[in-house]
Amino acid sequence: MNPLFPLIITLFFSMVHYLGYTRIVRHLHIKPRTRTALMTFLILNMAGIIGYLSSRYLLSPPKLIYFILSLSIGIGFILFMGIILYELLHLLQRNIPFNPEKRIFFKRATDIGFLGLGSAYLGGGIIEGSKEPVVKFVDVNQNRFGGKTYRIVQISDMHIGGLIDRDFVAKSVSMINHLNPDLIAITGDLSDAHIDVIKDAVDELRHLKSRYGTFYVVGNHEYFHSLETTVAYVKTLGIHVLENSALKIEDFYIVGVYDLFGFRAQTHIPDIGHAFKNIPSDAPTLLLVHQPKYVEFLEGFTPSLILSGHTHGGQIWPFDSVVKLVQPYVKGIYPLAPNRHIYVNSGIGFWGPPMRLGSEAEITCISWS
Repeated sequence: MNPLFPLIITLFFSMVHYLGYTRIVRHLHIKPRTRTALMTFLILNMAGIIGYLSSRYLLSPPKLIYFILSLSIGIGFILFMGIILYELLHLLQRNIPFNPEKRIFFKRATDIGFLGLGSAYLGGGIIEGSKEPVVKFVDVNQNRFGGKTYRIVQISDMHIGGLIDRDFVAKSVSMINHLNPDLIAITGDLSDAHIDVIKDAVDELRHLKSRYGTFYVVGNHEYFHSLETTVAYVKTLGIHVLENSALKIEDFYIVGVYDLFGFRAQTHIPDIGHAFKNIPSDAPTLLLVHQPKYVEFLEGFTPSLILSGHTHGGQIWPFDSVVKLVQPYVKGIYPLAPNRHIYVNSGIGFWGPPMRLGSEAEITCISWS
């Protein structure tokens, strides 16, 4: 793992917690004892973030400790949004033409409301994040197969490691098999730790059952944790790993490419031309990619259906708006052209805090015709 990423995260949240105290806590109309308690909470939460990063990449704490530490990341994000909101409230409080007595009352009321809103936001995110994945049924009607329909089950962004353990994977496998798929697609970020640490959990994927098999492309997180070793082990489970390659399945081709992160890593670089080189131009094609942004790198190729993930559907509102700044699509089905679509899976797992708000962990069951 590149040490630069944990360093950037640490510096970012250190700044957020510092501003959280200087721009929010010091200005709240609360008792000194409450202010001291909030300051202590901020210090402990920052220590939790450092502990989370250490446990993710260096240590292996008990699951409960890891859960508590991971929440500190979510609290840090909430604090970041809270700073922006509080600055707007502070501006409003200063400019409303109230007399001093009413101004104090208004500030006290908005401060209490602000703290209550933050607590509700955190609680709601934890509750939604604890829910089991939902099965989303999607019809993609392109008239490709003369009335025949293929059932494709897609999962993405499982992020095995930490809180995503063997039990979670086993339950997910059972849900997938229950859908009786023709084909299973895994669109990246399957793992979030070195394969030696998570072998028992990943091994549960050997029990996936479908008519034509399970197909997998790597995401950006596999590059962080020994990509080649991960790919080699996944192949031993009977899973087809698509590495800038394609396979013919009855009426269509399934194609998969490496993730866009390969351009930065300068290894395992995506090559759409190599993947499509032996496919007739008029053949129906199913393309598996990790990032929806890959639509900008198709080099003139026109896959019929693209399955992707990466975005987590924003995971915690309003970060879907941030995702839109770097990805053209966030979640769900989008038309690209007549009889051409992309589906963006919101992820079956999560990264960072075990929280979701405005998005659902999902298993997608696609009927493609």
